Amino acid sequence: MDASEAEGSTQNQGKEEGASSAQGDAGARPKKASLKRAADAKAKKKHKKARVSRPARPGYTVHQGEDMLLVISSSTSQYDGSVWTLKKKKGSKKKKLAKGKGKASQVKKKKPVNAKPKLESKPVKEKEEKVANLFITQEEDDHRWGHSLPEEVLINIFQIVVIQEGAVPFLCRVGRVCRLWNAAASSPILWHRVTVGHCWIAPGRSQLPKTQKKIKDTLDWLAHSRFSQLRDFSLCHWTKNVDYALEVVSQYCPDLCSLKLSYCTGVTAAAFRSLGLHSRSLHSLNLQYSERGCCPDLEMLEVNTKLDSKDCQLPVCIQALQMACPKLKTFRMMNVQPLHKGMRFGIDPTSGFPLLEELCIATTSFSYLTDRDLRDILFDSPKLRVLDLRGCSRITASGLAALPCLELECLFWGQYFSSHVGLSSLKKGLHTLTQKWSRTLQQLDIAHQLFTEEDLELAMSYLCQAEADTLRSLNLSGTRITPRALR
Repeated sequence: MDASEAEGSTQNQGKEEGASSAQGDAGARPKKASLKRAADAKAKKKHKKARVSRPARPGYTVHQGEDMLLVISSSTSQYDGSVWTLKKKKGSKKKKLAKGKGKASQVKKKKPVNAKPKLESKPVKEKEEKVANLFITQEEDDHRWGHSLPEEVLINIFQIVVIQEGAVPFLCRVGRVCRLWNAAASSPILWHRVTVGHCWIAPGRSQLPKTQKKIKDTLDWLAHSRFSQLRDFSLCHWTKNVDYALEVVSQYCPDLCSLKLSYCTGVTAAAFRSLGLHSRSLHSLNLQYSERGCCPDLEMLEVNTKLDSKDCQLPVCIQALQMACPKLKTFRMMNVQPLHKGMRFGIDPTSGFPLLEELCIATTSFSYLTDRDLRDILFDSPKLRVLDLRGCSRITASGLAALPCLELECLFWGQYFSSHVGLSSLKKGLHTLTQKWSRTLQQLDIAHQLFTEEDLELAMSYLCQAEADTLRSLNLSGTRITPRALR
């Protein structure tokens, strides 16, 4: 009995030792596996974290085509390094993290609680929280997509809106969004054509001194910061500060070519003087439905363009000008097509230019000026001395003879540049003009005027019969004058 008990006890001890050794081996293997998984997870997380934190390289190039469109080309996929790929990876990472948490919980449930696995799991949780925080900050920065947009693309988008809605107030508003939009809105190419209406000034509303100062400060800022390449400028529905706006624009906009005042009042001679001194490139001036201020002491008004310019039209209300400038003595419009502008209520149609001494409406192209238009200008000008109508082919001798000018000294009526001279029929009535002004006429120019030979001979006879020897210059080139008439 003792021997058998001893053998049984030794067998049991061997089994217990084998079980304990098996348990030791089984316990050591999970520990090594968990450490290996933690090391692999640590390496993977570091690699993925480096990918997210690395700044994405721009995969585009911007080109300006002939049709003013931008071409964006990329050598790689258009979605590489973009926000959308980050969002997709973010979802996949969350799923992987969830799977990892599930596996960790399963291991914890199956295995007994030990101190060492807890120490190894804490760094993994901290790294998981860091990765989650990284994606949270990425979601917060998603609204900053405009900062990665090329400035050239933004300028072209703004240009489309400017063509449709105008530069003001659109560019002033989008310039306050961010620095990138402010830089794009400040591009001089967007400020070539500007129309300032009642965007911040309601028409008919009274302006306090504080409001007027704010308006002037805004105009100064626009002229200094935005109008460096301004070409076309328009003011609409302005009743005050029109002179100040024109002076600022003329001084700080050397490329100004066109100016339009629509439904504006209170324009004085100071504004036009500033335009004449500084706006050397100005070739179009439109005063549509605008009223000038009263210039009672203005004596000279001259609007000239280059000889090679064509069809430069200027709407003019003669009655309003006569009422505003009663002391006008010299009125010149060289190579400008004056268009008749309707008269408003409250304007006296009987006022004229009683002191006018010189009127020049010469042109190098076809003129639409008629006898009636000329009579509306000179119906009350008895002191007229110089009348320049070169290029005005629609004016007739009978219309000139009906003018109240009795002491005309110079008459320039040559047709140098008109292409309709050869097609027009023969004219008559020149002798009525020489008979009327034979006593005072000093210069006569009727070049290329197709008067008949008899009419020319009779007109020369009236000049010879004049008592005073006043004639100094006579231009008859291109006419039907005969040697007998000249003798």
